[in-house]
Amino acid sequence: MGFVALKTKFPSVILYILMGIVLAGLLNHNSILHFSSEVAIVLMFFLLGLEFSTKRLGAIAKKIWSSGLLDVGLSLVVTMFIAFGFGMDWFNAFLIGGITYATSSSITAKLLDDKGRMANAETEFVLGILIFEDLIAPVIVAILIALSSGESFTGNDLLILFGKIVGLALLAIILGKTVFKRFERFLLRIDDEDFKFALLVGISISFGGLALYLGLSEVLGAFLAGVMLAEIGKIERVESTVTPIKNLMLPTFFVYFGTTIDIGSGIPMPLLLITLLIWSVVAKILVGMVGGKLYGLSKRVSLRAGLSICARGEFSVVIASVALGSIKVFGGIYIIFSAFIGMLLFSYANKITYKIYGKPVKKKKDLKVPGS
Repeated sequence: MGFVALKTKFPSVILYILMGIVLAGLLNHNSILHFSSEVAIVLMFFLLGLEFSTKRLGAIAKKIWSSGLLDVGLSLVVTMFIAFGFGMDWFNAFLIGGITYATSSSITAKLLDDKGRMANAETEFVLGILIFEDLIAPVIVAILIALSSGESFTGNDLLILFGKIVGLALLAIILGKTVFKRFERFLLRIDDEDFKFALLVGISISFGGLALYLGLSEVLGAFLAGVMLAEIGKIERVESTVTPIKNLMLPTFFVYFGTTIDIGSGIPMPLLLITLLIWSVVAKILVGMVGGKLYGLSKRVSLRAGLSICARGEFSVVIASVALGSIKVFGGIYIIFSAFIGMLLFSYANKITYKIYGKPVKKKKDLKVPGS
């Protein structure tokens, strides 16, 4: 599947999900596949956390917070109310909002690279939005895990939940700035790569386990374990050890998710699906146009940014995996369709922008002849 994705330039995430749907009869309830998928998603969020030292988190928050909060309001909160208006309870409405919220970092980053747009004016803003969503996604998963326990959930429970999240985050930061400050030196002394890998995976899984013990998500724990180790400065040694096994195991998560989607009964809630597909595109375009202006981009560049962040992918899958029954099927189908639509809008972003605002006029430079 990875080879097919490479040759066709189609997102491997979607191909693996489709593979899981096709092979559901053979792989459903496979305990090895399930275990592998759990470890893979922990490693993915652990590596994601490595990208965010506390210093970098503060810098990102200063630049992108207004656009990021606008994104939360339009893509998550408004979607919640739409789903609630279609008769869903608040938990499932929040879950649907979570699925539609996060842009696919992997699909968007790959398209930016493939289309030669890494140096474009909007790219910094687009990457900033992706990073902001990467920070919010683990918190959404943690809240959903807590809400899905089946017990009654009050305002006090919500405060306790946020207290646990803040407490775990503070613990990670304190450990990162004290115990793990000289962790790089310790890694340099380890010659055995197998032991180094076991140590790093053990740290991520242990912190994920602590999060589960507190009633939170292992995804949040793994992310904070990455933030904790990000304080060592040079994270390349950690990444080079963990990334190969993450790349090997991560497809199993998407395949396993595909095996849990049963489309034998047809597409559930088709009207809601169409409504959310339309709204999720509109929401991201508004985030680009309004958020881009707040960020200091021109109208033309802001529109192109909005058209470039419509694809959903890996984080939507993580959030959808919390769902059950028809909601999980709905989420899976939504992700596949939104990835298609997002890729098309990204590919035609320049043409759409030119159609609305016209082609930019290149400024002519006045050449002065020496001695004139």
